[in-house]
Amino acid sequence: MRILESCGVSFVVHSYECGDFTDGVSVADQLGQPHEMVYKTLVAVGKSKEHFVFVIPIEAELDLKLAARAVGEKSIEMLPLKDLTKVTGYVRGGCTAIGMKKEFPTVVDNSAKEQEVIMVSGGRRGSQIELAPDDLVRAAHAVYNDITVKK
Repeated sequence: MRILESCGVSFVVHSYECGDFTDGVSVADQLGQPHEMVYKTLVAVGKSKEHFVFVIPIEAELDLKLAARAVGEKSIEMLPLKDLTKVTGYVRGGCTAIGMKKEFPTVVDNSAKEQEVIMVSGGRRGSQIELAPDDLVRAAHAVYNDITVKK
């Protein structure tokens, strides 16, 4: 949130009850938000061993080929869960594209452009941040691209 404030980004914090990991659909339901407005943050590793961050709708699935192409990799695979905190500084269910231990190349799915505002993790379980997609892209130094499986 300090990073967003330093970027002059307007945002709203939403809190919800959460013990251990809660999936994005449950979070959206608990907050009474439409599913297409809530996004999850995924971390992947490229063939080059570089890490990448992808922000996609909670009901979508990351298309590994499109995601790899978007970051200029031959292939990528999801970061093993056991490595998430070590790499990002965040725990599962609290991972966000803003303020990771290190800044990684970040891609936000193009579907976010269709939303006036989206919700992403606030950096810890039980916290969601509502903001304009372009503000997330600016704060995370991200780009937009098509990175989800088309159904």
